[in-house]
This record gives sequence, C-alpha cells and structure tokens, in this order.
Amino acid sequence: MGSVCITGGSRGIGRDLALAFAEAGYKVFVGARNASGIRDAAPGIAFVEMDVRDDAGHDRLVAEAMAATGRLDCYINNAGVSAWRPIGEIDAAFLDDMLAVNLKGAFWGCKAAAGALGAGGSIINISSLAAKRGTANNAAYCAAKFGMTGLTQAMSKELGPRGIRINAICPVLVRTPGLIDALKDPKSPAKGDPDAFLEGFAATQSALGRLPTGAEVAAMALYLASDAASGVTGQSINVDCGVLPQ
Repeated sequence: MGSVCITGGSRGIGRDLALAFAEAGYKVFVGARNASGIRDAAPGIAFVEMDVRDDAGHDRLVAEAMAATGRLDCYINNAGVSAWRPIGEIDAAFLDDMLAVNLKGAFWGCKAAAGALGAGGSIINISSLAAKRGTANNAAYCAAKFGMTGLTQAMSKELGPRGIRINAICPVLVRTPGLIDALKDPKSPAKGDPDAFLEGFAATQSALGRLPTGAEVAAMALYLASDAASGVTGQSINVDCGVLPQ
C-alpha cells in the first residue's frame, strides 16, 4: 500500500490513524515527542521522535519513511492541542504555542511532504469544526484552525499541477485524553465536567445523537488517501455526526 507519515500519532486520534493505516497495509511512520501508547501497538508502525513545532523534525520524519520504503504516499498533519481561555487572559506564550502546534506544525508538515510526494500522493490535515465556526473562549484555537483551512486550500492549488492532493478533516469533540484534559479546565465549555458536557452536547447538537470516534476520523483519512478520492482536493470535510450540516 505504500508509506504514510502521521504526526502526533502516539495517542488519541493520531493513534487511531496509525492503527487504521497499518491494518490497511501501509508502512506507518509516527512522529511524536514520545512513543508511549504506540510502540509495538501493531506491526508496520515505526516511531520517529520529533516536535511538530520544529520544521527539521518533519524533514527527519519524511527522511525516515523514504530511507525505509523509498517512497512517501501520504502525510497526515494530526498533532494538535486544545485549550480554552478568554481573550483577556491570553498572553504571548499561550498564543504562540497554540499557533505553533496547530498551524505552524501543519505548515512545516506540508512543506516537508511537498518535497517528497509524487503524483498520486496526498496530504491530510486533521483540523476541527472550530475551523468553520467560532466559539467563546476559543479564539486562539479557532484562529489556528481557520488558518489550516486557508493552508489546505492554497496548497491544493500549488500542488495540484503535480498530481498531489490535500484535504482537511474537521471532527467535532472526539473523546481523547487530550480533549478530556482540556475540558476539565473551568474556562472550557464543560466548566470542569467533561462527561456531562459531552453527553449533553451529543444529545442536543448532533443529528445522530452521538459524537464521532477516532476510528471514524481514520476511516475518512483512509478514503482521502486512496485512489477512490482521486478527484477530491482542497476540501475541509466534517466528521461530526451532523453537528454542522453543510
């Protein structure tokens, strides 16, 4: 099936992506700060230590894939961080970190992947429903994810003539350890009670009465990486159980 690089692939949605692509027959290269949760999780998964905020880390991840397989078929910019904070409490350090991980990390990933992908290759940005609508106390995260939409659209035009596709996936509130930790913050919409918030959100906001899983995000990524999606590029596709029908 080829090779795929996945940033932030050691936990949460990233781990689901790594397992799904490995099961589909891809050689998977996970880039993250530590291997906890992914090392030896499945055959065909290799770990590369990196920080997505560092452009050289993305180059190293691509180089590992190329050295081992001689090719790169897909690059998934998955690493991200969620945090809520009123704008009056946002300082330079908080904003810089939110933009560095959520937006600049994807930018450096696109740059590294663009130098290695050939015709038929693809880039997938794991974005968020926050890329399409703003919510209170979420200005920094929304700004980063709206930026990812612009990055996806611009790169589709830049890389399209080379036969390379790029798309974004916009999930909503997938239950992951990172999201639960973020929702424990009193500044978050859960006001410190993640379980009650997620249950109420699913019941009142989702057309299906539930929230998506990481496995469902991974299934969309597998489709977008495949030849079945050969005519799809520049899109930001919701995986949200109908929270924001479009």
